[in-house]
Amino acid sequence: MPEPQSTDADVVSTAYIDKDSREGEHEAASVRAVMINRPRQELYDFWRDFTRFPRFMQNVKTVEVMESGRSRWIIAGPGGSDIELTSEITDERPGEYIAWTSTDGSDIDHEGWVEFRDNAFGRGTEVRLFVSYDPPMGTVGKVVAKVMQREPRIQARRDLRRFKQLMETGEIPTSEAGPAAPRGGMTSENEQGKH
Repeated sequence: MPEPQSTDADVVSTAYIDKDSREGEHEAASVRAVMINRPRQELYDFWRDFTRFPRFMQNVKTVEVMESGRSRWIIAGPGGSDIELTSEITDERPGEYIAWTSTDGSDIDHEGWVEFRDNAFGRGTEVRLFVSYDPPMGTVGKVVAKVMQREPRIQARRDLRRFKQLMETGEIPTSEAGPAAPRGGMTSENEQGKH
């Protein structure tokens, strides 16, 4: 007689995971996650080209890829300041995982990883992002960054949401109003002069 099959499954919520964590070496750390309806390899390949980050990371101004797994970043900091850091890849599993840390001489001490997991039910990919950093100017810098909406943990949540939008729809909606046609009932000066 065959063994009864288990109905247990490794179920992952499609909701955002938004949890502060103390797993990193730095003062502030958190894990963010989102389910994206795209294949894992496609998401990994897009993310692995760090020069694309300014497309979906609001505070990232530029990323210059250097040799030996290093990249130089310029990030918009609080109060209109720019933060420069050089990061190096410390671990990588192609198609699945990238870990990095900032190098000596960077404006902030920073480490993180991103992981891409197939959904257990074959519907998309879970993207998990871990960020750990020491804020410039310590606790005061952290408070200023939070008030200015430049705090990396807040930004990580927004950036993941924007990454999801970009990968699923090909664009990131903005709240900025575009040029609009006159509304009904309104007439231009030329039309008013004709009456």
